[in-house]
Amino acid sequence: MIPLDEIRAAARAIAPEAVRTPVVRSDELDALVGAAVYGKDESRQRAGSFKFRGAFNRVSAIPLGERSLGVVTVSSGNHGAAVACAAQILGINATVHIPDDVAAAKRALIEQFGAQIVTFERSTPDRESGARQQVSDTGATFVHPFEDHLVMRGQGTAALELHEQIGPLDVLLVPMSGGGLMAGCASAMRQLDPSCELIGVEPANADDTRRSFEAGEVVRIAQPDTIADGLAVTSPGATTFTINRQLVSDVVTVSDGQLVDAMRVALNLLDRRLEPSGAAGLAAVLDDPGRFVDRRVGIVLSGGNIDDQRFDALTGGA
Repeated sequence: MIPLDEIRAAARAIAPEAVRTPVVRSDELDALVGAAVYGKDESRQRAGSFKFRGAFNRVSAIPLGERSLGVVTVSSGNHGAAVACAAQILGINATVHIPDDVAAAKRALIEQFGAQIVTFERSTPDRESGARQQVSDTGATFVHPFEDHLVMRGQGTAALELHEQIGPLDVLLVPMSGGGLMAGCASAMRQLDPSCELIGVEPANADDTRRSFEAGEVVRIAQPDTIADGLAVTSPGATTFTINRQLVSDVVTVSDGQLVDAMRVALNLLDRRLEPSGAAGLAAVLDDPGRFVDRRVGIVLSGGNIDDQRFDALTGGA
């Protein structure tokens, strides 16, 4: 478990630049689920997702004497945009390695923040190899999307803030990719609110963490085919898995169709345009409302980086 004082230190470190994101609610959603539902809206975070929290906490910790060497990362989009944004704020050159089919909105964000882009095929077995070679050649700092304690501490500030904003919860649902967001949030909640049930949510076609929990060890799956590109990893991190398997109560899955339904509900009832990954927690609540009746339910709405054309194509204009 990440100590709470380390997450609080991250909150202080990112406070000058990060957004204290709002909690969104809807009486209609509460009635639909039969619960009090609180959405931590990370789509309003800088660079459009929770990823800025961890990225800025990590990049701002680079010693001044090493910043001229730059930062390098690998990402499916949101982490890359967050690192690029953090690097721009701090005056550091950034290079982001991304799949060649990355979502257009996410590539545009990375470019907007002035980072250099290097592409690779999404099916590449070792997606980090190019980035790590660049780090070896240049001495730049590698900022891992989730296997970095400074990143995890930064992500945990989302749960810290949520607890400060609304108090105790009966359950918190968090989208799970590599596991860094959950590792940080679960660590915070276990110390702030020990009775809170922690539930991870994955796409049904990208259930690497669910399988890993069942096996009791990290399981690697084939490259997932899902509209939730931000959750399409092949395995959880070794460090994040070690933390999460001890703190997380359950990992559930949702279909791509359920993600789209949740995107529609978020737009119509919460007035938020979420990307598929950002709607995963909401999709899980809508899929099994009986599990949450009469409970105080927190959901991390993790991001909203999606362009109008793709949003309308997926939702039919909602």
